[in-house]
Amino acid sequence: MTIDPRIAALTPDLRAIRRDLHRHPELMYDVEWTAGFVAEKLRAMGCDEVVSGVGRTGVVGVIRGRGDGPAIALRADMDALPIEETTNLPYRSTVPGRMHACGHDGHTTMLLGAATHLAATRDFDGSVVLIFQPAEEGGYGARTMIEDGLFDRFRVDEVYGLHNQPGREAGAVAVNPGPMLAGGDMFTIDIDGRGAHAAMPHLGIDPIFIGAQIVNALQSIASRSVDPLQSIVVSITIFQAGTASNIIPETAHIEGTIRALTKETRALAEERFRAIVSATAAMHGATARIDYQRGYPPTINHAANAGYVAEVAAKVVGADHVVTRTDPMMAAEDFSYMLEKKPGAYFFLGNGPSASLHHPAYDFNDTIIPIGVQLFVDLVKARTAAA
Repeated sequence: MTIDPRIAALTPDLRAIRRDLHRHPELMYDVEWTAGFVAEKLRAMGCDEVVSGVGRTGVVGVIRGRGDGPAIALRADMDALPIEETTNLPYRSTVPGRMHACGHDGHTTMLLGAATHLAATRDFDGSVVLIFQPAEEGGYGARTMIEDGLFDRFRVDEVYGLHNQPGREAGAVAVNPGPMLAGGDMFTIDIDGRGAHAAMPHLGIDPIFIGAQIVNALQSIASRSVDPLQSIVVSITIFQAGTASNIIPETAHIEGTIRALTKETRALAEERFRAIVSATAAMHGATARIDYQRGYPPTINHAANAGYVAEVAAKVVGADHVVTRTDPMMAAEDFSYMLEKKPGAYFFLGNGPSASLHHPAYDFNDTIIPIGVQLFVDLVKARTAAA
């Protein structure tokens, strides 16, 4: 492993920053304390520009190196989750019901570390754009920053982001050319039947029976509509109906998600979903009201940029600790919006044998902080030098 001594020297301060961020988790766009903390650090280190309030509470910093080379953007997410922490660590969350259970405190810290080094050395030909984003956890923060002019107000030629990955060797890197994470869509189904006494079901239209048929039939999307070589997951997560054991209710309510790795599979899944739900309800004399919400698109790396990440990572952590064909995850990530607009790549950095993401006992592994910093720094140097 190759870590610049100057970056290694930053590690104690960065660890303290990470733990301070961990103590103060904030949700969605309400990251005023975190955003203020980040902006203050960027100004103190001498960033050429620091702009707050991009996409409501996002922060963007710009550091200019030597010459007029390309502009490389690096992104970190800042928001936490509505989870009660169970770690009992000395730096555990001080806010009841909130915690950094996904490691965004670590991502923010690593980007601050990279900014500190790049601002102090300026040994790159071009500029680096530091994107600190709110509301990754279901709030469309990346899209909001883009809609607020992120790529119009700041020149960006390529964009890169990372996420820690529990269960992967600490410091190991995984990246794919192509899909890294799925697109995730949400749906609700409200079935309108006709209530009846449970002893006389023939006088009613049973929404529970119909809902059960819909739940089963929706699994045919994966098994019979989508190419077996294409990944898709249809999950029913809520089924609510009825108030008493001797009453067939009037209505039933179903919710769930559909996740796919390509735009084509995602579109096909929505088409089949709507047809199956409507036809199944109609077949039994009921109606189904559908609310289908498109969530984050699939996170699809540009092949060349994924290759750049792999090359840099091999020099930092060693080729034996870099996986260039990893299984995509079926979770969703709004960095996908940035990759729809600019060439770039998203990669995983191993967090070691920790609790899983979104778990109340999760904790970011501080030993990987200097590795993430070095990866960010070397990506900037490699891509500006290459131009």
